[in-house]
Amino acid sequence: MSELPELKIYARARLPTRTGEFEIVSFIDPSGARIDDVAVLHGEVAGVRELPVRVHSECLTGDVFGSKRCDCRDQLEIALDMITEAKAGAVVYMRQEGRGIGIAEKVKAYALQEKGLDTLEANEHLGFDGDLRDYGIAAAILRALEVGSVVLHTNNPLKVEGLRQHGVEVERREPIHAEPRDENLHYLDTKRRRMGHLL
Repeated sequence: MSELPELKIYARARLPTRTGEFEIVSFIDPSGARIDDVAVLHGEVAGVRELPVRVHSECLTGDVFGSKRCDCRDQLEIALDMITEAKAGAVVYMRQEGRGIGIAEKVKAYALQEKGLDTLEANEHLGFDGDLRDYGIAAAILRALEVGSVVLHTNNPLKVEGLRQHGVEVERREPIHAEPRDENLHYLDTKRRRMGHLL
């Protein structure tokens, strides 16, 4: 199990949304540096076992602009609906754009995808690993929130293993079913074939 930073809660505030009533929480590390990642909570999560959790990697193009190239916004909205319906739940929002390469490189990767590369090939062509995401900070956030154990809402088995490697007790995985579109069929097929997503 990897050593994690002992994050502390920096600030928390109400976050009323179209989906429901949430609380947004930010964090600092042991040096006092602010962490870019946040947790969006519904209900009281401390000590809760089998807490419904979505660890969601930032996707500016999908989450904010509604890009049809991916299913990111659909998954985020489904997760927010899911935790609103539960007594308690959390979305941990990770600033890991483009599987960790950042927005500028992601735009370059999009241009390569338009020439026929898949999403992993594009990242690799730019000199990156196909997926640079790390779930250590997500695990540290769940620990700072004193979550007992989680039911992880994801199609990605590697995310389950990533959290477990950092000491999070994942009771089970629950799939997120987003309706595919013509524009993201190749993207979803790549996630299924090359990344082991259970779609």
